[in-house]
Amino acid sequence: MKRHLIFGLAALLVAASLAHGQERTAITIASEGASPPWDFIDGTGALVGFDIDVGNELCARVKMQCTFVAQDWDGIIPGLLVKKYDAIIAGMSITEKRKKSIAFSKPYAVAPNQIVMRRNIGLPASDTTAKLNLTDMDTAKKEVIAKLRESLTGKTLGVLRSSNSEAVVQELFGDVAEVRSYDSQENLKLDLTSERIDGGLGDYLVWKQFLATPEGKAVDFFGPQLSGGTWGPGVGIGLRKEDTALIGAFDKAIEASVKDGTLGKISLKWFGQDISPQLAK
Repeated sequence: MKRHLIFGLAALLVAASLAHGQERTAITIASEGASPPWDFIDGTGALVGFDIDVGNELCARVKMQCTFVAQDWDGIIPGLLVKKYDAIIAGMSITEKRKKSIAFSKPYAVAPNQIVMRRNIGLPASDTTAKLNLTDMDTAKKEVIAKLRESLTGKTLGVLRSSNSEAVVQELFGDVAEVRSYDSQENLKLDLTSERIDGGLGDYLVWKQFLATPEGKAVDFFGPQLSGGTWGPGVGIGLRKEDTALIGAFDKAIEASVKDGTLGKISLKWFGQDISPQLAK
C-alpha cells in the first residue's frame, strides 16, 4: 500500500511539472478589422486600432506574446469555440446571450450606440445628445421609443449581422421598419451613402468617425445615445469558458491599466474621449 502511495504521489508530481511546463507564453487574438477606430486594416494590411492597442497593452502585462488575426464578425464566436484563436478583442459587448456560449473578461471599455439617418429624408429634429439606458424601461423611456417608432415607420434600417444592434432594431422597430443585416460595417456604410437604405444603428464612436468623412456628410445622428439592455455592461474580451487562468490574468491586467490611466490614454488616442470603465479609479 505504501509503495502504491509513493508511486501515486510521484505521478501527481510529474503531471504537475508537465502542466507547469506547458503554461502559455503566446496566444492568438481575433479582431474584426472592419470597425474603425475600434479595429481596422491599414494600408500595409496590418490590424490596427483601439482594440489592437488595448490587446498589446494587456498582453504585455500578462507577459504573453500575442498575434492578431482578422475574422468576420458573424463567425468570430464560432471560431473561438473551435480554437482557431484564443481570445476575441473586437469591441464586443458583454451580453447574457453570448455568455451562454463564451466567457468574458471584465469590461475594458464602455461606449454608447446610436441611430444615424440620411439628412435628405426629412425627419423631425431630435435631441442627439440625450442618453437613454434601455435597462429597466419606465414610462418616460417608453415614450421616447414610441416617438422614435413613429419617425422610423416605413424606413429601411441597416445593422451589422449577429450584432446587438441587430437584436435591438428587431425588438424595437422590426414591426414598423424594414431591417437589413450586413456582413460588415463597410458594406452597411456603402448602402447608406448610396441611398439604398435610410439609416442604421451601431456603435456611436464608429458612426462619429464616419460622419466626419466626405462620404458621411449626408448622414447625421438621430435620436438619443442608447446603452444598457441588450448591450450589457460594456465591452469585454471574449474567451472560452474553460480558460479560467487566462480570464483571471486579463481581469487583473484590465483593472491595473484602468487604475493607472493607460486605458484612458489609449481611448483618447483613438476616440478623443475616455471610454475606459470606472472599475478601480
